[in-house]
Amino acid sequence: MVLTTILFVGVTATVRYLEGEVPAPQAAFLRYAIGTLLLTPSLITLIKIKPNKPLMSKFLLRGLVHSFGVTLWFYAMSVMPVAEVTAIGFLTYIFVSIGACIFLKEKLHKHRITAVIISFLGALIILRPGFKVIESGQLGMLMATVVFTASYLIAKLVSKERSSSEIVAMLSIFTTIFLIPSAIYSWEPISIEALLILAFTALIATIGHITMTQAIKAAPMVVTQPILFLQLVWASMVGLFLFDEQFDLYVIIGGTIIMICVCYVSYREHVLGKKITNDVLQKVI
Repeated sequence: MVLTTILFVGVTATVRYLEGEVPAPQAAFLRYAIGTLLLTPSLITLIKIKPNKPLMSKFLLRGLVHSFGVTLWFYAMSVMPVAEVTAIGFLTYIFVSIGACIFLKEKLHKHRITAVIISFLGALIILRPGFKVIESGQLGMLMATVVFTASYLIAKLVSKERSSSEIVAMLSIFTTIFLIPSAIYSWEPISIEALLILAFTALIATIGHITMTQAIKAAPMVVTQPILFLQLVWASMVGLFLFDEQFDLYVIIGGTIIMICVCYVSYREHVLGKKITNDVLQKVI
């Protein structure tokens, strides 16, 4: 999971390095197109699969919403400090908790409500409305967290029917397809250097998803989730030393508050899951 945090911040750093040289839809398309090629071994296994229409509809819907999310993320990354993008991105984990209650009929426990309220305060500390102008990049990143939430919730639904490698491969295929129109509309000549940077972005992003999957399989979420906080540490260091971005104490404080809430929810879910399992076992015995 530590390696995952380094790889994911590496993704943000490489995109930030381009500084808007490549339009967001075009950059997002190239990242996913190259990522799809890297996933060729997984794609070969999909040839024999004939998913039913409801399942295929979920894959299509996820690809559509994810294409919007990555375009917004690429735009935010081109105009915002690395640490701020990372801190706001932590809200996705909280939104997933809310969405699971609304759309997946999961119980809305007190700890989830508490985490949502405190996380909202953390977001306000980062954005500081009324004290500084909330710009298009910040609004775009906030919208991206909501869109990515929808993508993760759909992934949770299809995870009951397909393996993780198949789900990632399907996401890569359909996201690439849905990004084609906007990429064509905004297409600009691209330098060899920018293309190589995007290829490297796709490579480390793909490896990051693999290492994250392995971490989740190897340990409970209550163990892996707190490690995600390291992303804010790496992002702050990258922004400071590579891009000469000013250290923003408010971003660190707000991001820390949100990440503490994420860890708290993970811990409570872990305890609740153990309690339910013990209750079931006692009834069986």
